Amino acid sequence: MLEQKNKINRMPRMGKYVIIGVTVALVIAGLRAWQLFGYIFNPNVKNDYVLYVVKGTTFDSVLDSLEKNDVLHDLKAFRWVARKKDYHHVVRPGRFHFKQGMNNNEMVNILRAGLQEPVNLIFNNIRTPEQLASVVSTYLQADSASILELFTPGTAGKYGFAPETFISMFIPNTYEFYWTTSAEEFADRMKVEHERFWNEERRRKAEALGFTPQDVSTLASIVQEETVKADEKARVAGVYINRLKRGMLLQADPTVKYAVGDVTLQRILFSHLEVDSPYNTYKNAGLPPGPITFPEISSIDAVLNFEEHDYYYFCARDDFSGYHAFARTNAEHNINAEKYRKALNERKIFQ
Repeated sequence: MLEQKNKINRMPRMGKYVIIGVTVALVIAGLRAWQLFGYIFNPNVKNDYVLYVVKGTTFDSVLDSLEKNDVLHDLKAFRWVARKKDYHHVVRPGRFHFKQGMNNNEMVNILRAGLQEPVNLIFNNIRTPEQLASVVSTYLQADSASILELFTPGTAGKYGFAPETFISMFIPNTYEFYWTTSAEEFADRMKVEHERFWNEERRRKAEALGFTPQDVSTLASIVQEETVKADEKARVAGVYINRLKRGMLLQADPTVKYAVGDVTLQRILFSHLEVDSPYNTYKNAGLPPGPITFPEISSIDAVLNFEEHDYYYFCARDDFSGYHAFARTNAEHNINAEKYRKALNERKIFQ
């Protein structure tokens, strides 16, 4: 009887222990679940950050970059989520933008899918392929050497250009690219953009002048080097078109600078005019073999929409305003030129 009573008394105590044990287990499980939920969904990015991942980068290298740059509040949490989502086996190259407050789930989804944020590649005021390569390589993973290699003699023909006119395919503007774009992919895109730019209307205007798009770009490059004033470009273009129609030499100073190899010249001397080069339009009739710089859209459109007038000459104004004095006759032009030469002498500009 006593033994049975003791058994009855022990049963409630055992039940208490079971309840306590289950409760503790549930609490621990709940805390762990809450911790894992936090690993996945709690904000983890401290500040906006752009992560660059090159091809062949390992998962550990990604972690090192995030740690060294103090990107995350909790690197351990990111590592756990990344492994659970198998990112450590599928590290993709790219430029990835993590925004402040982004959680690990969002970050890993971006990385696993390779969802890059495009960059706005801007190039203008470019004279040489070397300058273009230098600028483009600051936006893309492709280095300047690979961009410059595009301008080797064998490449132009692939895109339907002569080596001398190839730079006209690269029209200065703002373009969206992914950081991982290769040099060849960049050139392919520029070809597409060139064809898009040269729409039916622009081609019709070029044909009316007896020009190809490459001819227009060549003349536009000269116009661009002649004047920095946008409101003067169409007038300058009109002068050159008038001279071409009459069979006159262009006698464009920028082509002489290009032929001499010194675009910084402020004064063209008679010795410069004698340089033996197909780009010297003081000695060779018609347009030079190709553009002397990368013509801007405004310069191209200035040629296509040139100002109709009866000017055949122009010279920089003696007030150094950047504008030009235009003339109908050589006699008028000589007067303007003498004023400019006098102003150069007064400023002691002799070359």
